[in-house]
Amino acid sequence: MHGTTAGQRRIGGLLWQRDFRLFWFGETVSEIGNSLAVVAMSLLVVAELKASTFQVSLLTAAAFLPWLLVSLPAGAWVDRLPSRKVMIVSDVVSFALYASIPLAAWLGVLTFEHVLLVALLAGAANVFFDTAYQVQLPVLVDAGDLVEGNVKMQASISAARLGGSSAGGFAVQAMGAATALMVNAASFLVSVACLLGIRRSDPPGAGHARAADPVEGGLWRTIAEGLRFVARDRYFRPLTIWASVSNFGLTGYDALIVVFLVRDVGVQPNVVGLLMAVAGVGAVLGSLVAGRVVDRFGTARGLLAMAVFVIPLVLLIPLASPGPGLALYAAGILMCVTGIAVTNVIAASFRQAYAPPGMLGRVTATTRFLLNGVYIPGALVAGGLGTWLGVRATLWIMLGMVALAGVFLFTPALLGRRDLPQQAR
Repeated sequence: MHGTTAGQRRIGGLLWQRDFRLFWFGETVSEIGNSLAVVAMSLLVVAELKASTFQVSLLTAAAFLPWLLVSLPAGAWVDRLPSRKVMIVSDVVSFALYASIPLAAWLGVLTFEHVLLVALLAGAANVFFDTAYQVQLPVLVDAGDLVEGNVKMQASISAARLGGSSAGGFAVQAMGAATALMVNAASFLVSVACLLGIRRSDPPGAGHARAADPVEGGLWRTIAEGLRFVARDRYFRPLTIWASVSNFGLTGYDALIVVFLVRDVGVQPNVVGLLMAVAGVGAVLGSLVAGRVVDRFGTARGLLAMAVFVIPLVLLIPLASPGPGLALYAAGILMCVTGIAVTNVIAASFRQAYAPPGMLGRVTATTRFLLNGVYIPGALVAGGLGTWLGVRATLWIMLGMVALAGVFLFTPALLGRRDLPQQAR
């Protein structure tokens, strides 16, 4: 297909296709910059701007708050506009925002409020970019290659996140936190160049629907269509409930794990970073094995296998203890994140192949809105329970939800087939 030989497809697969290769390279470089920026932004506000604990929490909230505020309308707009153009505009906006931080620092006028505003606006741009990214990938690859495409994208993105986070500290030490953010800004220009180099255009009629006036109700009607589709569909409904419950529990893990390792288990701070890196390894591993899982079990059975037998091994984490007992934490988080990475590939490929024509942006935005909507309550519940019951007991509760969430997938639609369908019927 697309002029590739059988041998080429076995060795490199979609990477032999020029447009996909440009897409893959641009987003991998951009993700390295984003991961570096997460570290640099945190160090900037803590070490250089002397931000308070509350201010640091505001910066963290700014990273996902846009998903709650603008994801639903973003999905509707992405369905109305050419997805690649949306990605390019989002990249240009992000470049300008992140470049403004080192510029302000060099001029001696950088403030915490400036950094917070950049985080919020760049987060909004990322909502549009990420939603359009999910729509653009099916334009570049055929339906039968979506799993392979998502495997390659997720594997490189996971590796980029792991490498970018590791490089962030060195970059800050070498050039300062504010200047290091210019690396992230430059990564957006790489993404723009790669997107501009793609030759395949959106299919005729895609993204050219008239953008109805929101005041007249047109935009809100299209948002409601996406919500209704996800709520009523016999595949999306259980998948979204399962993922939301899992995210709720995992948010509690994120909120408490450092406290648990340092205070309950007695891990030295310098070892905590090494243990946390195991999750990044799991993300890379899961992305690499996802294709084999699908080939062996199918998409529906592979998803169930991960949700029922692999992800529940996260319950090894509360059993962690000093010394050799740390292996329980490492094994638990490795297996859990590996399973999550596999299900992410399967779910993304299913969503791209199954969503009705012209609705992929809204379906993507709706599911992301619901999944990210549990972050704030999950963190608050974990904090309250941790104060009341203790951190280890709370981890049992929150991670128990993750382990048991798979029961929401026990529906006739999912249990009765090997593979998920490729288009809505």
